[in-house]
Amino acid sequence: MNDLGQDLELRLVRYFTVVAAHQHFGRAAADLHVAQPALSRQIQRLEKYLGVRLLDRAPRGTRLTPAGQSFLPQAQALLRAARQAELAVREQAEAERITIGYVEDLVITAAVRELRRRCPDAEIATRYLSCRDVGALSDKGVDALIARAPLPFAADEVFTIPLYEEPRMLAVPRGHPLAARASVTAEELAGEEAAPCAFETSDWTSYRILGAGVPPIESYEDKLELVASGGAIAVLPVGDRRSSLRPDIVTVPIEDAPPSQVVLVSRKGDPNPMIRNLWLAAETVLTAPAA
Repeated sequence: MNDLGQDLELRLVRYFTVVAAHQHFGRAAADLHVAQPALSRQIQRLEKYLGVRLLDRAPRGTRLTPAGQSFLPQAQALLRAARQAELAVREQAEAERITIGYVEDLVITAAVRELRRRCPDAEIATRYLSCRDVGALSDKGVDALIARAPLPFAADEVFTIPLYEEPRMLAVPRGHPLAARASVTAEELAGEEAAPCAFETSDWTSYRILGAGVPPIESYEDKLELVASGGAIAVLPVGDRRSSLRPDIVTVPIEDAPPSQVVLVSRKGDPNPMIRNLWLAAETVLTAPAA
């Protein structure tokens, strides 16, 4: 008779298969990292549950009884099925997980909220990145990246989806001759010398420092400090509001300049289905901020 009200424990089934494989309690106990008397008691529990003797003990080893021989393939199949179920659940969990990188000033809250609405059971994480940290996409530190183009990735490495565009503005120190203007034109800035850019692909990268003899500057805060002190002027996307926090900097719209583009980037060939879900969510709710 089995233990009424008790379910068959997979742990006991596994213990039985290991003893059957070794045909020796001592070796099986060592393999399982349990004490031999404890293993013997667990096998007795299994036999009591099933109501049959599975193993015949002998001084030099252990052999399966006819009932044990009949139970062994069923026990092995049961363990395989349990393992397959575990793997299926883990694969499903992996399929519903994503880490989203976002760069500098961009606010992606609306897209994350929409993604959570669409995929309520998914594990969704975000990671703030500076412009120097976008390599986290190639290094698999993030699964997708929302950033401003251009980005330092080869075209055959990533898949890029445009999300929205923003006009440009000029940031100048208060008191600068252009500070009182209602707008400036791209042509007026054409003769300004540009500081080197980390991944310069055109004259209109998302952020541009203009001024003679300006060295490369990585920190955005240092760029603003240089502008405020009169050492340079800067071209920025209008959606970047950080310059407005400084009373010593004035921003002026730029006419006829190519827009700054915000994009969603992922690794080519990445099978994660959450990337498409993110794209759909971002495309639905992410738009350029009002100027």
